[in-house]
Amino acid sequence: MSRPRIEIFPLTPARWKDLEALFGPRGACGGCWCMYWRLPRSEFGRGKGEGNHRAFRSIVRADARPGLLAYADGVAVGWCALEPRDSFPALDRSRVLARVDDAPVWAIPCFFIARAWRRKGLTVRLLREAASHAASRGATVLEGYPIAPSKGAVADVFAWTGIVGAFEQAGFKEVARRSATRPIMRKSLRARRKLG
Repeated sequence: MSRPRIEIFPLTPARWKDLEALFGPRGACGGCWCMYWRLPRSEFGRGKGEGNHRAFRSIVRADARPGLLAYADGVAVGWCALEPRDSFPALDRSRVLARVDDAPVWAIPCFFIARAWRRKGLTVRLLREAASHAASRGATVLEGYPIAPSKGAVADVFAWTGIVGAFEQAGFKEVARRSATRPIMRKSLRARRKLG
């Protein structure tokens, strides 16, 4: 049996239906629709479900390209949010994930991997492509906020920000740790064009 062909593309309006199919009726997890890091907690809570769905669809319709979709033989199986950190203001309201410095970083705050594709290296593939994509858009620093499990494996439901090991495999280094299990990791990039 041949291995599936993996391809990774930015999320565009034309790919919206693929993201909806991947996220399913629950919006990836509990009605999030990738809005958790974008909104104040009260607004996020009020929008859980259809409100967050509409809000994220508006972002995608504006062609912001707010992340990457991974496909296996043409079917969306993985998601990685990816934009300048300013797109995720809730990060700055977190004591643990507050800015390390004034560097103009791009952020990867979350992933969603289809159940059948978990623990198969897809997160590492997404991270590597995220670095290339961010560099092509002028980024010089890419940052993520993975979980560092204190004992053994972490349950999938808690791994939505990624796992330290995947970030390490993709060339990220720890730059801060304000909590035993939540490092901030970065990868330096060579920007291929200026942000504009």
